[in-house]
Amino acid sequence: MDRKKIKIAVLAAVSGLLVLAAGGFTAKIFQDRKMAVIETARMERETKDKEKEEEKRNAADRAAKEQDDKILGFFAESAGKVKEALGMRPPLVDLTEENRREFARIGSCRIDGENGKIVVEASAEGIPVSDDKYYYLFAVESYEEGIAKDSVYLEQEYKDEAVEFRVEKNFTGTGGEVFHKFVVAVKKDGEYVEVSRPHYITNPEEAAKRRSDGKKPSTKKGLLVDPNKLRSQELDDLGVKHAAYNIPVSRILGQTTDGIHPTIHYNYNGKSYSFNGQVMSEYDLVFSILSAKGIEITAILLNDVSASYPQMIHPLSRQGIGSAPYYAFNASDGPGTECLAAVGAFLAERYSSASSGRGLVENWIIGNEINARKEWNYMEYVDLETYVREYAKAFRIFYNAIRSTNGSARVYISLDQQWNRDNSSGNYNGRDILDEFNRQIKAEGDIAWGLAFHPYNAPLTTPYLWNPSKWVRDSADTSMVTMANIHVVTDYLQQESFLTEEGEVRSVILSELGYTSLRGEEVQAAAIAYAYKIAEANQHIDSILFSRQTDASEEIAQGLAMGLNRLDGSHKYAYQVYKHMDTEQEEQYTGFAKGLIGISDWSQVIKKR
Repeated sequence: MDRKKIKIAVLAAVSGLLVLAAGGFTAKIFQDRKMAVIETARMERETKDKEKEEEKRNAADRAAKEQDDKILGFFAESAGKVKEALGMRPPLVDLTEENRREFARIGSCRIDGENGKIVVEASAEGIPVSDDKYYYLFAVESYEEGIAKDSVYLEQEYKDEAVEFRVEKNFTGTGGEVFHKFVVAVKKDGEYVEVSRPHYITNPEEAAKRRSDGKKPSTKKGLLVDPNKLRSQELDDLGVKHAAYNIPVSRILGQTTDGIHPTIHYNYNGKSYSFNGQVMSEYDLVFSILSAKGIEITAILLNDVSASYPQMIHPLSRQGIGSAPYYAFNASDGPGTECLAAVGAFLAERYSSASSGRGLVENWIIGNEINARKEWNYMEYVDLETYVREYAKAFRIFYNAIRSTNGSARVYISLDQQWNRDNSSGNYNGRDILDEFNRQIKAEGDIAWGLAFHPYNAPLTTPYLWNPSKWVRDSADTSMVTMANIHVVTDYLQQESFLTEEGEVRSVILSELGYTSLRGEEVQAAAIAYAYKIAEANQHIDSILFSRQTDASEEIAQGLAMGLNRLDGSHKYAYQVYKHMDTEQEEQYTGFAKGLIGISDWSQVIKKR
């Protein structure tokens, strides 16, 4: 082999060796690099894992801190509220003789018909210091002055500035709950002490099982009817829409030996009362006839002397028996109060439906002209507050008895025309009676009482009610109220202090007034037309009932012939005037009166209020 070829071969071998050596070296480099990348990745993963772990720990720390902050904030806020609440806590107040009786004020005492509860709501300024943390509710008999030693409370509630008691409606089990008055008490030195004025239930109608089914009359025209003419067509001919009828209690109380109409035994609140069946049949006949004619009935309860139930007469009236026809009702003790309630419930139940066959009485008047103490509601002379308190107690008993039986009935106080006279005679002014009655009723729980007013002329023996009179003025201090200034009464009742809880003016009925014909039958007729025009225009007068259908001989002896009919039953001039004065023919029959009165149009005397 030549040297040149050998050289080439050697070079080739060397090159191969170099290539192999280079390849091994390169592989080693690649391996080292690979390991380095793997190690770097591992380290990066570990770093990231550490970072994630650190982030988790930081997040957990932050969450824990936030939770701690929330808890601390909650406690801080709660502490602030507690501190604020402690700062607003009603103050503790020591009870004294001066503040005790009116410390708590009962604002509402009503029957919750849906739940069968009596709900009493009371309020106070501060918390009274007493033996424990409770207020106690007691039910007291209407004639009792306070909580009896052996009384048991109905309910207890924690003392606060506002408190509500809820007791079962029939907590006595007799149905007599509506006659109780409720008081709030605390326990002081081991005894129950009253801290509120008494308060009666103000919606006894919620306990009633009956509602009147009568319809309201189309006009205000009424009359004191003659029972001897009931079976005639005269009431229909006259178009009478309202009728008044007296119920002296001596007539209805007691037993009878009549075989056809035996004694009626009436059980009320666990006791039995006797009613004269024969007399009650007479009232059944009268009221059923009137109801059948669509006439609204007003019954007047009069307290004459009943031998069967002498407890009806007030103790302060008993020394004067025989000196007056009617006496003050007795609600000053248990026997009297129970008897009044029984009479009221019996009559309201018997005359609660026009379809019963006995008739429907919508209106009940308790007593007659009670401001005329000596003549019509006899009681020994006492101060005004005492006199009214005794009447108001009896009135409320009748009201609750009647309304808890017939929930639609209306109950009225009765006053005569002596509004603001000098009462040195021993009687009381009607305005003063009205003021005091309203004050006392509202103080112990307002109810929907109405006023039955008697605006007779002054003097009674003259029918010229349009003539000027020193006793009759158009102001609240007028001595007398007649039909010439009857707006004085309805204006007076529009004062806020007299409005009902619903803000309405109380019902007013003119249940008795009349004009004599002894000065001329045309003058009497003119007076009737004049009075009716005024009543018709006064939106606050519900009815006007003239006295009477037929003359009464005892009144004629006093110069008062007030009937539409003479004693023999013949018609006076006023008959046709009365008949047509609320019809389309009224001008034809009443026009003559304008000449006698001295006007050219009725608008000259009508005072629209």
